[in-house]
Amino acid sequence: MDFTLFLKAALIGLSIAAPVGPIGLLCIQRTMVHGMRTGFVSGLGAACADAAYGAIGAFGLATVTDYFVSLSLPLAIAGALFLAWMGAKLITSKPPAASQGVPDQLQSLRAFASIFLLTLTNPMTIVSFIAVFASIAGPVALKPGAAAVMIAGVFIGSACWWLILSSGVALLREKLDDGLMLIINRAGGCLLLGFAIWQVWSLWC
Repeated sequence: MDFTLFLKAALIGLSIAAPVGPIGLLCIQRTMVHGMRTGFVSGLGAACADAAYGAIGAFGLATVTDYFVSLSLPLAIAGALFLAWMGAKLITSKPPAASQGVPDQLQSLRAFASIFLLTLTNPMTIVSFIAVFASIAGPVALKPGAAAVMIAGVFIGSACWWLILSSGVALLREKLDDGLMLIINRAGGCLLLGFAIWQVWSLWC
């Protein structure tokens, strides 16, 4: 395995995942309210979406790339609506009982799926991966072996970030009471609504 290529890809995954946006905010909120497991699984949803877009860039799938780029407007609108819905849900929720009566496996699946879909609807994700991968691989597609190494690197790099984030937040969680949890939910919901409004507004500016 080309360790240098893997390391570059891992750094790409880490650097794209690290900026705190709506995805990071949701993972932080879920870790604080539901625990490290839910927060980390949420992050893995983002890591899998990053790996999927990384595969498109690594294998040089120009047709698929053009298709996703052509869908950037509806994807952005769908993502904004999803963010708005999740923000409203956070504002009206009552921590930490949001998961009462919900099996751990189902809660984890919901956490993974929601973040996976939210990351896929962000057109900037694929644009970022295409731009970075093109600078590494050049105008041609990588060989299958090298492409697989890059995809694995992207996933590992992204997953490492979510593990670090959820672990760090989990350490703080023990010091929070229900009152602070409620404030975190309300503030997180308002921020998500703000992200949704900004995403829609940016489409026409």
